[in-house]
Amino acid sequence: MSMNSDKLPVKPWNKGLKLPVEILSEREVNQLVNAVSRRGHTGVRNRALISLIYRTGLRISEALALSVKDVDTQGGTVRVLHGKGNKARTTAIDPGGAAIVDVWLAKRVELGIPRAAPLFCTLAGGRMSDRYVRAMVKRVAARAGLDKRVHPHGLRHTHASELAREGVPVNVIQSQLGHSNLSTTSTYLNHISPAHLVTVIQRRTWNTGESDE
Repeated sequence: MSMNSDKLPVKPWNKGLKLPVEILSEREVNQLVNAVSRRGHTGVRNRALISLIYRTGLRISEALALSVKDVDTQGGTVRVLHGKGNKARTTAIDPGGAAIVDVWLAKRVELGIPRAAPLFCTLAGGRMSDRYVRAMVKRVAARAGLDKRVHPHGLRHTHASELAREGVPVNVIQSQLGHSNLSTTSTYLNHISPAHLVTVIQRRTWNTGESDE
């Protein structure tokens, strides 16, 4: 029995490949956040979740495990009780990011979601899956018109790269991300090297010795 080759399943070209994380620019992140609906209840929640991951560098599992009491938007702190290796740490969030989380906190109260429910939860107060969040971020990125691969872990890398470009010491970035080893943090910061290289090379001049005449 012959088989029509036109009907054979086509495997994605990147199947099995581990592709490098793509860092988003500030403009691209703004496009992403602004592509989330501010009208629907889930939109308010998803916008807050994306913003928190981007502005704190939390892992998706850490963000979904947060309780309301773990986040102090006035003090600018986020307490991670069970990070990687079951280690606890306190991270920081800026006023801009905290303000977006505050909108979701107010919406939770309006919806009557129990305070004991996870910070980021379903509208019924249940736990959210990381699979849903990854699919949601990808969907929002497509709506925003972004060509890059956008996912929660990429927002974590983007956060680290922005801190490095702003001159934040590596050991502080290590603490913010919850890395046990400084070498792990260094791999995150390798993303800024190409941009630095381009800047350095563009400053060079080359006099060919040829006359303009």
